[in-house]
Amino acid sequence: MTTVTQSAATAHEAAEKDTSQVEQKRMIADHFEKLTRAKAEGKKVVYTFVPGNLTELIGALDMLPVLPEINALQSGMRKKSGAYIAEAEKSGHSEDVCTYVKCDLGMLKNGNIGPTGTKIPSPDLLLLSYTGCFTFMKWFEILKEEYKCPVVMLHVPYQSDGEITPEMRQYVVDQLRDVVIPAMEEVAGKKLDMKELARRLALSKQAEDDLVAVWESAQNRPSPIDGYFGGVYYIGPIFSAFRGTEDAVTYYRMLRGEVEARVKAGEGPMTPDGPAHEERYRLVVEGPPNWTHFNDFWRMFSREGATIVASTYTRVGGLYDTGFRHNPESPLESLADYCLGCYTNLGLPTRTDLLESYIKRYKADGFLINSVKSCNSFSAGQLVMLRELEKRTGVPGGFIESDLVDPRYFGKANIENRLQSYLQMLEARRGRASA
Repeated sequence: MTTVTQSAATAHEAAEKDTSQVEQKRMIADHFEKLTRAKAEGKKVVYTFVPGNLTELIGALDMLPVLPEINALQSGMRKKSGAYIAEAEKSGHSEDVCTYVKCDLGMLKNGNIGPTGTKIPSPDLLLLSYTGCFTFMKWFEILKEEYKCPVVMLHVPYQSDGEITPEMRQYVVDQLRDVVIPAMEEVAGKKLDMKELARRLALSKQAEDDLVAVWESAQNRPSPIDGYFGGVYYIGPIFSAFRGTEDAVTYYRMLRGEVEARVKAGEGPMTPDGPAHEERYRLVVEGPPNWTHFNDFWRMFSREGATIVASTYTRVGGLYDTGFRHNPESPLESLADYCLGCYTNLGLPTRTDLLESYIKRYKADGFLINSVKSCNSFSAGQLVMLRELEKRTGVPGGFIESDLVDPRYFGKANIENRLQSYLQMLEARRGRASA
């Protein structure tokens, strides 16, 4: 490819993205650059996970977060995950192991070069908030052996009954106060300033208010957002390194303004091929997307006029649209409630209730499950949820299968055939209803 062609391709790609989409990519790239300089600048690095992450606490102690799932999905989008997974399997990890884990371990074995091409520093601390995914525990056991660094665990009780009790909250608060914060202070070499933590929680609340306004905009027809594919760009800053920062407040204020302008103009969302021209189907989706063929997957929907008006995956880092906000007046209790309320920490009945509310609130024509081969936290019980939702809502469900970052398990033709058959069924159903 010539230089001119490369420039044209780059310009075309930029033209097909929202300003917010470009901005969040820049923010995340800047964070990786900070990580590259961390050791030279004396910054401590904390590896942690997206669900139940304590980003405000990490920032208040002047440390930098690294999120292994983000590294894995970014590697998948950049077509690097297949080689990393093969490397991990050669080292003895089973095909059935979560592909995020294998991608991360393969990346480690290849010099820990991150998605942007820069080296990710080794952790000074592994901070495990256990929120419903048992794999996280085994993952950090492996990383502890690799990096020979301390691990601190915050055990979060499972919300089996869909309720946070005072006892559950206090259990988490006690761990934060007596175990987690002292361990983090020791690594950071400084004491936690509770006023600084509260300041960051106040910033989180501002960003969360604007993000919820973005989600709620999907009640419009046409929806100005795609709440699944476009939604993963929206959640990038708040689910990774930026919650509790002025940068996050600025970003979500900009995103909200962008979406409100689209509502006013009666416009649909951006797609990989430019602005959506027609909203034929409104869908709710359960399960993570496939990252190795992300735009191909998105186009299967957008080219059929199918807009995702809500999804559960975009809530894994915080269920803000059910009312939760970080509260600077009660810092530790607020962090506890956040961890307890993560989507992966909810039982199947509560997850089903949430999906039912999305189907009804956003007036969806159908709902679809993308069952991910190597992610048991999402995939267990999904067919039961599908049948229950059909019974409760009268809205037909669909079922497809792929994987997170293993390209071997993305069957493009098979998925496309299933999706088109499902949409044809919705169309036929619509025709019968109008006859």
